[in-house]
Amino acid sequence: MTPEPTMPPRREPCRAHDEELRYPVGSLVLLAGLPGAGKSTLLDRLYGLNGDETEPVVAGGVHVVDSRQARNWWARFLGPVPSRARTPLVHTTHVLRIARAVLRGHAVVAHTRGTWPHILHGFAWLARRRGRDLHVILLDTPPQTARAGQYSRGRVVTTATFARHCRRWRLLIRQARSGGLPPAASVTVLDRGAADRLADIRFDVRPADRAS
Repeated sequence: MTPEPTMPPRREPCRAHDEELRYPVGSLVLLAGLPGAGKSTLLDRLYGLNGDETEPVVAGGVHVVDSRQARNWWARFLGPVPSRARTPLVHTTHVLRIARAVLRGHAVVAHTRGTWPHILHGFAWLARRRGRDLHVILLDTPPQTARAGQYSRGRVVTTATFARHCRRWRLLIRQARSGGLPPAASVTVLDRGAADRLADIRFDVRPADRAS
């Protein structure tokens, strides 16, 4: 597998090899995709998560932040509260956890609602405050596959909500493939097969390496 970055080489600090992606030390990497695309599944496999964590996990020096962690944390207190009412709390907690890890200077890999452009701009600004870069991995899964993933995990978004995600996702992918995402220092698009073959995300590119 050779996942190909879609930005010009001079702006592409991410290095893609056969089964790994490499980023500068201390970077923020956001993993985005449609609901059900397999973002959590990929994080589980790469970092040994089991899905019942309530806090971000540190694995190999990387802070891994999945929205399930915030969802599980709130589930202990909210009990029968409907999912729709929980969502704002879960999302806010998830975003704050990513921000806290970035501000503390950690290397971060985080699940995100990639179809919300303001999220990318906000995290890019935050990373720059720490002298770091934002990098994005787009998990490009067909809508029908993502929909099946929602049913298999037991969390199905409404038809109208999913349609909005799909419209935004098409625009995001088109932008990425035509020259990158302006808030991000790099963007890498993976189809499902490439994601399945990805074995590692490493944070070992030093400033001197980026000039080579």
